[in-house]
Amino acid sequence: MPRVIHFEIPMDEPERAAKFYADVFGWQIKKWDGPQDYWMAKTGADGQTGINGALMKRTDFPNFASVINTIDVPSVDDFMRMVWEHGGKVVMPKTSIPGVGYFAYCQDTEGNTFGIMQDDPGVN
Repeated sequence: MPRVIHFEIPMDEPERAAKFYADVFGWQIKKWDGPQDYWMAKTGADGQTGINGALMKRTDFPNFASVINTIDVPSVDDFMRMVWEHGGKVVMPKTSIPGVGYFAYCQDTEGNTFGIMQDDPGVN
């Protein structure tokens, strides 16, 4: 059964947001080496209940105003199709993330945005 595996929090000022979450919750936050202003957040110790996430620059994703949860799926293509078939929308089509897999943003029937991710470390 697909589960939530990641969250994203929109931010305006990366350093300010990273400091806030580190100071309040003790999260370990560091900038991702990829092409976007995206900061990875480790929220607990390995083996501890919970998920990790990221802080993302709001200007890079202007249509996403709230926290986004990402759901692990076996096939992004199949789940994009199911989202459409059940009244949802795909708001950012399938894209590859090198060394990670495939990803898309969708919206449910209520307008809530969520991500779907297919694990495939061999993606270039």
